[in-house]
Amino acid sequence: MELVIRQATVSDLDGLVPLFDGYRQFYRQASEPDRVRKFLLDRFEHNQSVIFVAVKDGRPVGFTQLYPSFSSGALARIFILNDLFVDPRARLIGTGSALLQAAAEYGRCVGALRLVLSTEVTNTPAQSLYEKLGWKRNPEFCTYQITL
Repeated sequence: MELVIRQATVSDLDGLVPLFDGYRQFYRQASEPDRVRKFLLDRFEHNQSVIFVAVKDGRPVGFTQLYPSFSSGALARIFILNDLFVDPRARLIGTGSALLQAAAEYGRCVGALRLVLSTEVTNTPAQSLYEKLGWKRNPEFCTYQITL
């Protein structure tokens, strides 16, 4: 069966929870499906993100989540591609590429200037995919954070 990429709705919540939980575990977080469900439900209910889901054989196998933001310097809308995850059993068949392309197309359709993302420096498979699809590493800015 064909891989289908579409914008997720709240009706996709049950299928997204295990994927999102797997994504968090990839980044060494504890499995917390109840908290994941609440987190995703809040994003849907408050229209705070755009999620695309990849479906193969009627089963969700991947997702990406975009958070809206703005560039003050460019005076334009941007999106932060904060999350991208593909079930290990659905990797190497173009799922990640299709999700990234859907996110980029969505950004173009709504007039966004760019999408931005970050990943761990050790996540070389993801970096290879991003670069293959035309994403460029930003050599001008360092990223910092503070835990609150």
